[in-house]
Amino acid sequence: MTTPPTPVLAGNWKMNHDPASTRVFFERFLRLHGLRTGATVIVFPPAISLEAARSALGERRDVQLGVQNVHWESSGAFTGEISAHMAGGAGARYALVGHSERRQLFSEADADVARKTCAVLTAGLIPVVCVGETLEDRRAGRANDVVTRQLGRVLDAVRDASGIVVAYEPVWAIGTGETASPEDAQAMHDSIRTQLASGGKATVPILYGGSVKPENAATLLAQPDVDGLLVGGASVDPQSFATICAAGA
Repeated sequence: MTTPPTPVLAGNWKMNHDPASTRVFFERFLRLHGLRTGATVIVFPPAISLEAARSALGERRDVQLGVQNVHWESSGAFTGEISAHMAGGAGARYALVGHSERRQLFSEADADVARKTCAVLTAGLIPVVCVGETLEDRRAGRANDVVTRQLGRVLDAVRDASGIVVAYEPVWAIGTGETASPEDAQAMHDSIRTQLASGGKATVPILYGGSVKPENAATLLAQPDVDGLLVGGASVDPQSFATICAAGA
């Protein structure tokens, strides 16, 4: 699996943009975001809008697509779920795994995240494995322990971790308007890098996600161990996301 070029600028739309508004988004975004090389831009639309996104991109191969979630099985009686194989067949190259909202709202355990990561790799896609601590964890001094445990379960499960991307998203900074300082982000990314390096995978990209905005994108990207950004709300707006992508150009 080829490691994506950095910086990686990824937009997670969450439950926003139906197929019609997806087409409008890309019409505007592609006008603002000129053809570039040397970076990786990924958009994670809702699964129902993936085909509209692929159609809207046309020949623009510099923008990749992903899905926000997959099941760990390849098929079966799992109403409402999609498999990584299905996602790949629909045009996705990436899949988010273990996003904090999946962990917090849908009770995904570390074991579930590990199984999903393996399924994504088996399907030939690139998993973006999300890790991060809650405000309670941070206040109790458990932030590093939590992130190390979450990532460790994945690293123990996969045969080759070189095919993954890691996204650090402090849960307390998602959708709250609060953002970890660049120094906070760098400190955790350095810890993650050390954990990856112990397994010989120091070059795995590590993204920061947590209330990323056009105003703070460049400062976050300037940190030595921040290889890219996982953008939430700001990625839903084409102007904001284009501005963030330009910060990584």
